[in-house]
Amino acid sequence: MRGYFGIGVQRFSKPMNAGNLFRSAHGFGASFAFTIDSKLPLKSAGSDTSDAWKQMPYYRFDNVATMVLPDNCAIVGVELLDEAIELPSFHHPKQAAYVLGPEKGSLSPDLVEKCDHVIKIPTKFCINVATAGAIVMYDRVTSLGRFASRPVTSRNIPIELADHIHGAQKLRTADLDLTLQNADDV
Repeated sequence: MRGYFGIGVQRFSKPMNAGNLFRSAHGFGASFAFTIDSKLPLKSAGSDTSDAWKQMPYYRFDNVATMVLPDNCAIVGVELLDEAIELPSFHHPKQAAYVLGPEKGSLSPDLVEKCDHVIKIPTKFCINVATAGAIVMYDRVTSLGRFASRPVTSRNIPIELADHIHGAQKLRTADLDLTLQNADDV
């Protein structure tokens, strides 16, 4: 899968939830994790059995104004707002940083303003922050990854993926564009 993603949480208050979120992020292949306006240490999160904070870059931002992400990285807020795009209808950016709100609150208005997209999981009410993050990451991986098509019924087997066909390697020069197969002819 091309691109990268990171995941973070604003003002988290329960290290166990942050540890669970970042362990899941590590499992789903996140490139980095971050917190915004969170004073609790991640090292105390016993739920992070993979020690994700040691395995991938972790950034701690004091507030939204100090948040610095890579160029061309879309900020995707995950929040249960009326105007948010429902997750099944959302096309994930190739480069994205997903940010979730705190356990007992919402994303701050200044963070929502900074978001390029705001998405919501189609639930009746807010769910656990670590669970919400895992759902978003799963959706990203399944929608951007290369997987066999689902069968028509539950009793069928998945439809196998066709082998990927690689094109011939090309040599590029200022005046010519030759394939390696024809390189001996020149």
